[in-house]
Order: sequence, then C-alpha cells, then structure tokens
Amino acid sequence: MVDSPESNKNNSVVKKKMLQFIDKEQQYPEKRDAELRAQDFKEISDRYNGDNAQDQSARCSQCGVPYCSVHCPLHNHIPDWLKLTAEGRLREAYEMSAMTSTMPEICGRICPQDRLCEGNCVIEFSGHGAVTIGSVEKYITDSAWDNGWVEPIEVGPSRGQSVGIIGAGPGGLSAAEYLRMAGYDVHIYDRYDRAGGLLTYGIPGFKLEKEVVMRRIQRLVDAEIIFHQGFNVGSDATLDQLREKHDAVLIATGVYKGREIKAPGIGLKGIEKALEYLTASNRKSFGDAVPEFDNGRYNAQGKDVVVIGGGDTAMDCVRTAIRQGAKSVKCLYRRDRDNMPGSQREVANAEDEGVEFIWLSGPKSFDGTESIESVNVAKMRLGAADATGRRAPEPDPSGDFSLSADMVIMALGFEAEELPTLFNAPELGITRWGTVRVDHQNMMTNLDGVFAIGDIVRGASLVVWAIRDGRDVTEHMHHYLQKSLLANKSAA
Repeated sequence: MVDSPESNKNNSVVKKKMLQFIDKEQQYPEKRDAELRAQDFKEISDRYNGDNAQDQSARCSQCGVPYCSVHCPLHNHIPDWLKLTAEGRLREAYEMSAMTSTMPEICGRICPQDRLCEGNCVIEFSGHGAVTIGSVEKYITDSAWDNGWVEPIEVGPSRGQSVGIIGAGPGGLSAAEYLRMAGYDVHIYDRYDRAGGLLTYGIPGFKLEKEVVMRRIQRLVDAEIIFHQGFNVGSDATLDQLREKHDAVLIATGVYKGREIKAPGIGLKGIEKALEYLTASNRKSFGDAVPEFDNGRYNAQGKDVVVIGGGDTAMDCVRTAIRQGAKSVKCLYRRDRDNMPGSQREVANAEDEGVEFIWLSGPKSFDGTESIESVNVAKMRLGAADATGRRAPEPDPSGDFSLSADMVIMALGFEAEELPTLFNAPELGITRWGTVRVDHQNMMTNLDGVFAIGDIVRGASLVVWAIRDGRDVTEHMHHYLQKSLLANKSAA
C-alpha cells in the first residue's frame, strides 16, 4: 500500500514534533522551595501544564529498540504514549499507559525512574538528559482523573468462583482488578484499617499524596471487590479456612519485618523501627488518633535524629523527620554515595531540605541511661567486591566518632515474617530467607490453589514489580480456576 500525499504530509509533521531533544532542554516540573516544602507533607513538585508535557514528550527519539520500555518492569509502551502526548492526544496517551499498568500515576510518582526507564533512555546516553518519563506519566493520568477519562472497572460475566487475596498492597490490588475484570468474586484480607499497604502507610505524602491512593481503592470498591480490613490471617481465619472458603487464594503480604542489628545499647528507648515511625506519621496525616506520636515517641520535633540506612525507606525517614521539625537530621550509610541503593534524586531532595549525610559510617554502639543519648560510629571504607559485585564495607582504622541523638531510626531494609506460623499453616513452603517458595512457571506455592506474588516471594523490592506480579499471576490463576471448574463438572 502506497501512502497518500496527505499521509506523507501528516507523517512529516509527526516527525517534526518528535526528536526535539537537541532544541528542547530537559525540564522537570518545578519544585517548591525547599524551605517551604519542608514544612508540610504535600508533594514537592508542581504538575506539568499541557505545553510543558508536550514539549518534554517531544524530546523522545522514538528508538527502534526502546530501552526505556525494556527496563520498565511493566514494559509500558512509553514511546507510544510520549508520542501521543506530544501530539496533544492526551486521552489516547492515558489509555495506552493504562493498558499495561493499573496504577500509572502512582508509578509516575514513586518509581525510581533514574534507575529504570529514564536511566536507560538513549537520549540520556547521548548527554542531552533523559526524557522526563515519570513526570509525563503522572501528568497523563492525573489529567485523565480530572477529565473523567478513568472509567469504572468493567466487570466480566460472573464465573461463580471466588478468590481470596491476602494483602491490600500494590500487588494484591492489581491482581484484584484483573481478576474482577475476568468475572471472579474477589475478597481482599488485610491487617490494616485502610487498604494500600505501603502505598498508604509506608510512603510519605510528599512522595505520594494519599488521595491518589484512595481514589484507586475506591474504584475497586465500586467494582464490588470486598475488603476485609483489620483482618489477621491466622487468628481471624487460618489459611486453610480461607482455602475452604475460596476457589483460589493469593498471598500478597509484602515483607514488613524490619532488619535488626546487634550492638551494645540497641534496646534503649528512642531507637525505633522505620516502618512503625512512618506509619505513625502517615496516620497522623490522615487525622487519626496516634497516642505514640502525641506522647513524643514517633515525633521528631526538636530532636537530634540519626537515621541508619541508605535505601528509599531511609530517605523517607530523614525527610519525614525534617517535616516534623527535628533539630537536626543525620543519615549514616556504610558505603559511599555512588554505592547506595536509594534514589539519587531522593538524596538530593533530602540534602536540599537540610539532611546531612555521613557516608562510609555505621553504628558501633548506642549510649544512654534509659533513652538514647548518642551513637558511637565506626568509620568505614570500601574493600573488595562482594558476591553481588558491590565493594564490601570494612572498618577504617583511621578512627571512630560519636553523634548526639535523641532519636535513632533503623531503616535497614525488610525481611519476611514467619508466614507458616503467622497463618497457622506449617505446611506452607518457604525458602531459607523466609520468603514463600513458588513454582515460577505458574506462581503457585506447594499448596494447591494457593499462589504468591510480590515482595513475599522476591524479597524487598519495588512497587512496580509488585504491580507486574499482580498482572502476571492473573493468567495463571485463571487457568487454574477454569481447570478446577471443568474437573468439578466432570466429577459431578
């Protein structure tokens, strides 16, 4: 088929709109002044206006091999919706982004784009600065909500089968949406009083305002997905009881057990776990009664705060402490800046807001009478590479030092809880790390009809991977449920 002259003309216009990375500089949405934004928990950046979003989208080079999509766990059609945005076809851009993700505006806000899509942008490699993919993604879907383009979930014809999902975090919520679309009755069981998991209680509002999460959850409620809040599997019902009630069960609990260290003085008052600290702060933002915040335990106001860790959770803690009015906030990390696991953008934001980072340092002991008064710090240096290829930290004999501290927050990462004991299901198979063992061909555990996804399988990972798992497991659960239905009909 030969293109018409009009078609060729239109194609040339499209080409002219794209590939603007030389003429147009990279420009992220403007951040609020650091001093002002450190006084509240609102998101730190304004949203693009239409012209900004079109201009930044037009910088995309429309690569033959789109590394941004390849390195996105969801394999989002990024060049396609950038092109549509550049052309002003915003509703189509939203529909394209929603094809692969149940939460594009959330991923646009909290994904570490500098390590994923933007970090692998060809334009970034050329020295012109990556396309601002995350900010455009956020703009597209926020605009869709504003304009009423986010339609209700289209529930498929009832199949007469039900699924129980343990955990209302991003993985469980994503699986629930896809399963409901397929016509299954879906029940979600979660220990908290609000759905969302870490999206709700673990991530501060300055990265993800809670209304953004709540409107997604309401969309699921409107689709008649049943939420059982404040429900503890094991005490309120065992795993076996849920298996009897439902035709299939999905474990999507995440990992919530904070890693600990052994050091003299670790039991002093004022040494807190990161998740408990962040949960209290987020509850306060919801307007909940939080006695342990009001009595000062989880309130950093007027305190010298030391956060130990170098991941994204540590960044959330230091920036929360700043907003609570801490006297000083210091972050200890045993490696250097280039080898930290957290987002470099988050480090920069934290530094702007007044956080002091002390690289190549780790706690040696904690001093105080009843409450923490100081942290004795061992100076570190990087030695030979470990099994992961990262240079392992080792003590630096050049000397230790001490830091005053009224509050210490341990943000050392998360491990799996003991689910077989917690769920009263000793037969549930787990790995030597405590994560749930699955057959990676179908994502099923050793228990028939019980599947598992997300961090409880992977170990502590990214929200986007949980969303990906929630999408992928749907197909496996559907095949299992249909096979079970046929078997039951044959037996009858």
